[in-house]
Amino acid sequence: MTYNQQASNAILKEYIRCFWCLDNNSSENLNYTILPDGFFDIIVRFDNYKYQSTVLTGLYTKEVEVVIAPNHQLFGIQFKLPAVEYIFNESIAPLLNAEKKLPDAFWNLNSLCFSKSLNNIDTLSSILSQEINKKNNLDDRKLHLFRLLSQTKGNESVSYFADNVFWSSRQINRYFNKMFGLSLKNYCNILRCSASFKDIKKGDLLSNYYDRSHFNKEIKKYTNYTPKNLSNNKNDRFLQISIIPNK
Repeated sequence: MTYNQQASNAILKEYIRCFWCLDNNSSENLNYTILPDGFFDIIVRFDNYKYQSTVLTGLYTKEVEVVIAPNHQLFGIQFKLPAVEYIFNESIAPLLNAEKKLPDAFWNLNSLCFSKSLNNIDTLSSILSQEINKKNNLDDRKLHLFRLLSQTKGNESVSYFADNVFWSSRQINRYFNKMFGLSLKNYCNILRCSASFKDIKKGDLLSNYYDRSHFNKEIKKYTNYTPKNLSNNKNDRFLQISIIPNK
């Protein structure tokens, strides 16, 4: 298996975490468990380097088991929450723990040539920048909230975020449920869980939680695995942990 990832440019970094591609150039199925991380994706699927389909995922609150067949390739764009409103201009709440097929011609993704060098990114970045520029109603309060979530990795109370962005907890939760399909608190828990993956890979089975019991309970709730299972990462099953640099 070959996996590559590239960060977005400065213009898109508020909306896109990364571009990525995965190539199963082996003769066997690849079995992975994808863990909740607080992001959503567009995934373009190829069979023997020929375009097959494009899907949009929602957020995940539980693990997803995936099988990638031999000679299948995936190209993905991993989005941050602001993209829901300022790129797609629609709610992804109905896609919680799910995905939907997009038209083949969406953003001309069906014309992509799969490449391990990610040479489609400049073209896609230009398209995405145009989509953002169509929107002139950017809400600084929301963007501030998303920045705080990213900075704190969700490791603060709902009231902390409400106080800092001058937006009531009730209004924030209404917005989160409408646009993303879950409460702010639930989203914070997912961010906190995914932020611990780096420590788990290093064998730190407590991370930033206040006690071992709470840590184990929260990780098991969102991944269905214990921190020890994730740390062992048998057969590199947990892709998001496998790709974390060994530093």
